[in-house]
Amino acid sequence: MTKLKLKTGDTVKVIAGDHKGEEGKILEIIIAKNRAIVEGINMISKHTKPSATNPQGGIIKKEAPIHISNLMLVENGKPTKVGYRMEDGKKVRFSKNTNEVI
Repeated sequence: MTKLKLKTGDTVKVIAGDHKGEEGKILEIIIAKNRAIVEGINMISKHTKPSATNPQGGIIKKEAPIHISNLMLVENGKPTKVGYRMEDGKKVRFSKNTNEVI
């Protein structure tokens, strides 16, 4: 299992690909595939059949997963690298730009 430096709820910026430069909040992380679903980024149109939950059916817009390597954490409006260190016996994340604990 790989250790990811991003968590659900983090604000991230897309640094590569079709959505480069866009920012959003991580809704879900798929650890097995090293991907994340980011709010409002990588939207796809999914055609759905009518069902009990959606009796009308039709086309639904939803977010598709994007690879973690294309995302960078945003702190104080600027993208930053993330590091780990021990503080008081606890492992904490810190910003490599400002050296502050996240």
